[in-house]
Amino acid sequence: MIDISSLHKKFGKLTVLDGLDLQIKKGGIFAILGPNGSGKTTLIKSILGMVIPNSGEIEIDGNSVLKQWDYRNQINYLPQIANFPANLRVNELISMVKNLRPKKAQDKDLIQLFSLEPFLDKKLGNLSGGTKQKVNIILTFMFDSDLIILDEPTTGLDPISLIHLKEIIQKEKEKGKTLLITTHIMSLVEEIADEIVFLLDGIIYFKGSVAELKQQTKQNDLEHAIANLMTKENV
Repeated sequence: MIDISSLHKKFGKLTVLDGLDLQIKKGGIFAILGPNGSGKTTLIKSILGMVIPNSGEIEIDGNSVLKQWDYRNQINYLPQIANFPANLRVNELISMVKNLRPKKAQDKDLIQLFSLEPFLDKKLGNLSGGTKQKVNIILTFMFDSDLIILDEPTTGLDPISLIHLKEIIQKEKEKGKTLLITTHIMSLVEEIADEIVFLLDGIIYFKGSVAELKQQTKQNDLEHAIANLMTKENV
């Protein structure tokens, strides 16, 4: 589904993506892992067209996405930080996003699932971080799209909401959707990811299953496997 070749991106003198090559097949959950500054967000924003690479190619379903925009109608994106207008009410924001996207929205069941009915008439600036994240999740999943990108989706969620989020992710996978997830929660990766992609200094050092990484690093848990990989690459 996604084919990235020789992707380079610099910010000034800092090289963030260094000739990155990545192929992601259609269908499944792919966790993009790496320490802060590894290039995860730049990679995601390049796929979304929010960052323009210096060179390289990004194709989705065989079509180049560089300098295009309409392909984004088939992507749902949950940003890491939900920067909503503070004086806008929750129901106003949901209505605005529904009007902006040329797709039918299914928001009522999600609102009920995350118990957001009491907050619909509240201003976004008065909401807690966890409640804002629930709004963020509803805006992401209320549209039907083939590719779903989730940047740190668990931030601020209570245990019940986290369970609901994992259920939604699994249901989307069962529909044949492709999900890219960045997270620092290794237990979530072990539980849901079909494959992991480990980035360091803009280069992919590992791509495969959790079991394959554990076998390669001779570690019993993912946290130690990732730490082992980082240590070896920095020796």
